[in-house]
Amino acid sequence: MSASWAETTRQVIARAASRCEYCRMHQSLQGATFHIEHIKPSSAGGPDTADNLALSCPSCNLGKSDRVSAPDPETERDVPLFNPRTDRWAEHFSWDEEWRIVGLTPTGRAAVAALNLNHPRRLLIREAEEWFNLFPPED
Repeated sequence: MSASWAETTRQVIARAASRCEYCRMHQSLQGATFHIEHIKPSSAGGPDTADNLALSCPSCNLGKSDRVSAPDPETERDVPLFNPRTDRWAEHFSWDEEWRIVGLTPTGRAAVAALNLNHPRRLLIREAEEWFNLFPPED
């Protein structure tokens, strides 16, 4: 028996600990509700199962859209975008001292650029998260 959409949504949110699985921002300080995002887009045959879903802030969801790859700014080659179900965040990204996300791999660099992970608004939110002991996120 398959889970209901409501139960699948609860599973995705709990698994993500209420954080965007791409930029790692916490839902609590956002002005908008986070989205349940298809890692492999439904338009490309991606299923509505928990293993193909991620919790995503609106900015990351809109930036990712239906893409599964993006150019690495260093090599200009298309590489797979970060997949929160199969990739470990800490292998592809790190934090610098100014709340910026640093791409460590071609996949990480492509995600930072494609999803605009260091937009000035995001940096301000991360700074605010630090005031509330929500930053940096635990791995």
